[in-house]
Amino acid sequence: VHLVESGGGMVQPGGSLRLSCAASGFTFRRYAMSWVRQAPGKGPEWVSAINTGGGSTYYADSVKGRFTISRDNAKNTLYLEMNSLKPEDTALYYCAGEMIISYSHYPHEYDYWGQGTQVTVSS
Repeated sequence: VHLVESGGGMVQPGGSLRLSCAASGFTFRRYAMSWVRQAPGKGPEWVSAINTGGGSTYYADSVKGRFTISRDNAKNTLYLEMNSLKPEDTALYYCAGEMIISYSHYPHEYDYWGQGTQVTVSS
């Protein structure tokens, strides 16, 4: 099983990034997917989740209105569009998969999780 995140980088405050998570080795369309992040020196934080079909999405209050989660089951890929980025969004972003959305902050509590992609928001 592989979940490979990409698209991270350094951006100025107010900027945008689009993260991708490529899945393989399991039936992607049968799993709800989430993004979890961990900032330096802080505990992990659940960011967003999407159901198997993509019709229901959920967001932490800290990112609501700025981030958009989506998925393409034909491409086995999860996305996170991040706009109006703030310095406090700086973190390592993980994608994670589970049968039922748990809103867990901890990547290891999911069935599958990736290695993460770094997002740094700084002027």
